[in-house]
Amino acid sequence: MRTASISPGSRSGAAIAAAALLALTTGCGPGADGPAGGSPGPADGPTSYTAKDTDITAEPGERFAVTVDQNASTREYWYLVDPEPDSSVLVSRGREHASDSGDGAGAGGRLAFTFEAKGKGVTRFTLLHCTFTTCQGNTSELPPETTAPSDTPATEATPSQAPERITYTVTVD
Repeated sequence: MRTASISPGSRSGAAIAAAALLALTTGCGPGADGPAGGSPGPADGPTSYTAKDTDITAEPGERFAVTVDQNASTREYWYLVDPEPDSSVLVSRGREHASDSGDGAGAGGRLAFTFEAKGKGVTRFTLLHCTFTTCQGNTSELPPETTAPSDTPATEATPSQAPERITYTVTVD
């Protein structure tokens, strides 16, 4: 392995240090809020929406992601469920989880469902949000068998509630 040596008073060392500092301070981009001026360019990846953004407009070929908070340690999971989108208008490109604190056990994070607009039209898809009180028998990869309230109460006094279902409408122009 080769390392650079910077000695005091060295012009080349100072130039290397200045270049490294400049790269660190300017190469980070606009931050978590996305690029300045609106939608990302082609190299920036998909546009990101939150769980509350239920009306989405896209162009054919555009990718976007719906990003939700998820914490497996508290049995909080999200799933793409029926009705899935019309595949002539929109296709799912999978999902990706990013932990809030690296690989630490019990850490929450964000789950991004990525889609690609295929052709003009309007379609819908549904995300199911399960928590330990709303779904039984599910895992991070396996949704519950039913979306109705559980027969097993979460506590003796309070029966389980139905999981949250969010339906998104996507218009591809």
